[in-house]
Amino acid sequence: MPDVDRGPAVLVVTRVDDFTADLVIKELNERRVPVVRLDPGEFPAGVTLNAVLGETGLGGSLRTTTRRIGLDRVRSVYWRRPSAYSSVKALSEPHADWSADQARYGLGGVLGALTGAHYVNHPWRNRDAEYKPAQLATAVQCGLAVPPTLLTNDPERARQFASDYGPAVYKPVRNTDHLGGDSRARTVWVEEVDPSDINKGVASTVHLFQQCVDKVADVRLTVVGNLLFAVRIDGAPGLDWRRNYNALSYTLIETPSKVADAVRAYLAAFGLVFGAFDFGLDHHGRWWMYECNPNGQWAWFPDPITEQIAVALADQLAHAGRRHERS
Repeated sequence: MPDVDRGPAVLVVTRVDDFTADLVIKELNERRVPVVRLDPGEFPAGVTLNAVLGETGLGGSLRTTTRRIGLDRVRSVYWRRPSAYSSVKALSEPHADWSADQARYGLGGVLGALTGAHYVNHPWRNRDAEYKPAQLATAVQCGLAVPPTLLTNDPERARQFASDYGPAVYKPVRNTDHLGGDSRARTVWVEEVDPSDINKGVASTVHLFQQCVDKVADVRLTVVGNLLFAVRIDGAPGLDWRRNYNALSYTLIETPSKVADAVRAYLAAFGLVFGAFDFGLDHHGRWWMYECNPNGQWAWFPDPITEQIAVALADQLAHAGRRHERS
């Protein structure tokens, strides 16, 4: 089993089938930067943890089926899309749930406490930045334009908002895999909503309504450290460009200085290194922010764009470990 204990390495925390992480790992491999790939969902069968806490702090090691790394030799962590913490299959449900919780707070706690490591992004910062109300409030404070928005479980108030700010759209506060009751992924598309369509079902949970931006295009702004990659998206057949990727065209554009300053302030407010911002571009050239995914996708862009983002991420991860190289 290869041992990367002797030099600083990049720890990539993600599932096996993560093509986005593959691109960054490929770039790091070409630079001969040691990489250890770890999926916490494979613990305990495929991952062994030996963490030691003493006077010098956190030490010990992590071992996967193919690699071993000392915890004090992790130069940086690329936290991508790990699968859920689990337990051994032989356990009954209550014991399995308990074991998965122990793994989440034990192994997860260690992975979040690696001394001196540079995180892109730290998992706890990702978690904090996933709450859309906090996103929108922080965006406004940082100087970004946000469409008028209502979060409510009051059907009457929702109908009034849709009437006052129409055309309005409905968006989920968070996209999850829980809708539908099976293992298939579900997506709730962004659609216009008429006041007459809003019924008592709104009272069942929090709903997000937002004034529809009269847009000419969409913009996905991927930020890596101080580097900004703004991609104009044209050709969407409706409000939600995710519905038909084959119809889209992508163009790298400049980010207005005011927007650039605001998104950097936004990332700093949440302690993030990386963020994927979605904007609507209106007829007057104004950028309206919809959301920021702290762990958003970017690998579906055309290769020239994707390669630039992969290089920027590899730079973040590779250059962060120089303190180990000097020690």
